[in-house]
Amino acid sequence: MDVLLDKDRDSGPLPGMAAQGEAGTSTGLNIEPGSDDDGWVVPEPVGLGDGSLVQLYKDGEALHAAYEAIKLARRRICLEIYIFASDETGRAFADLLCDKAKAGVKVYLIYDSFGSIASDPRMFERMRHAGVRVNEFHPFWPWEGKFSWRPLNRDHRKLLVIDEDVAWLGGMNLGGEYGGSWVVPSAGKFGDFWRDNAIGIRGAAALKFFESFRHTWRYTKRRGRIRTAEYVYNLDGVCGACEWPMVRRKMKRWRDGVVGGWGVKELAPHLPSSPPPHLLEQPGQLGILASAPTVHSPLKPFLNKLFREARRDLWMTMAYFAPHDDLIDELCAAARRGVRVRLMLPGRGDVAALIVAARSFYETLLAAGVEIYERQGVVLHAKTMVIDGTIGMVGSTNLDYRSIEYNLELSALVRSTTFGRQMEELFENDVRYAKRMTLGGWRRRPVWDRVVQWVVSRTRYLL
Repeated sequence: MDVLLDKDRDSGPLPGMAAQGEAGTSTGLNIEPGSDDDGWVVPEPVGLGDGSLVQLYKDGEALHAAYEAIKLARRRICLEIYIFASDETGRAFADLLCDKAKAGVKVYLIYDSFGSIASDPRMFERMRHAGVRVNEFHPFWPWEGKFSWRPLNRDHRKLLVIDEDVAWLGGMNLGGEYGGSWVVPSAGKFGDFWRDNAIGIRGAAALKFFESFRHTWRYTKRRGRIRTAEYVYNLDGVCGACEWPMVRRKMKRWRDGVVGGWGVKELAPHLPSSPPPHLLEQPGQLGILASAPTVHSPLKPFLNKLFREARRDLWMTMAYFAPHDDLIDELCAAARRGVRVRLMLPGRGDVAALIVAARSFYETLLAAGVEIYERQGVVLHAKTMVIDGTIGMVGSTNLDYRSIEYNLELSALVRSTTFGRQMEELFENDVRYAKRMTLGGWRRRPVWDRVVQWVVSRTRYLL
């Protein structure tokens, strides 16, 4: 089922996807409707504790779901995007946003100035004239901005919120390399295509993503400190490390008759046999980390926490992998304590220097027992993670200095064994199209490669 589109049905795969079967000779990329050679079947949506539904998407079908959901918008559309291309796919989205604005729907758009620097500015002007409220994040040219010039800090988030009960987010920009033929039939016939992921959310949980968008919108209008664009929701609830002790303490205080600090122990026999429901609320199943580049950003500490607390497995698909040394240390430590750490990294990409930077860590990681795969045949652009088959993370956040130190990023965390299993199946599907790296083979690489990798790793904070 497409949870972004169907409000009445509660099960079933996306139309045209039920017939997908075993992988054939393709690159494992789903670039057009009805494709049956990437070997991945769209899973059932996963229910959250508040009744919301989460749907995992892959490749062009993700943009198709977003496009179709925009068609159904009745009151409000909020779109935050890094690259809004002016190719056929991007213009199809622009035309649709114009049509919805003219029909009376409130349409809000935030696009990143640098990410969309190659796009036709007339496309954005046309949207403004149609009634779309358009904000350009940190204009790249200093003479175009109304506030202080911040060329290094970019809005790398990809978020769509519709009518406050539908949300969509992931690693995908608006362009033909992401959508294939799913949005514009002719767009899938030319050029390279990118392997990526997104999730769709329907229900009360979508309102939290609207809050994230609202923070960024206010920042782009008023500026001030970039920290005001940060939004964090329920990370402790998803990871389970902080909320349960709090609940246990509340229960103990209830039984002891000292709830709220009042000394009422003598009245305990007359109290109800169990605490009120609000003291027993389960930790939420969805968390949001909309990070901003500040000294006190929670992003890197949170990643360290996730790696440190992994107990069984840690599987990561990462487009740009050039992290801080302490994150590499945590991955190695996890592998040494018996966690099965598996990394799916690009065999080819749009930034060659970042592939070299990632490879500079291979020997250290392989020696610690980390499994490393390089995805073949496509440009890998996904940024996902699954830990212990329970916590899944999908969004725009790469494991590099730019995501942690410079960018606004957005990731959703879902605590669910069903969703975790779907993420693991997706990883295994990519393994079928990947080359596994071995320690012995890697140590035989040419001396020149070693020198280049060493140099690039020392300058990776500039990438």
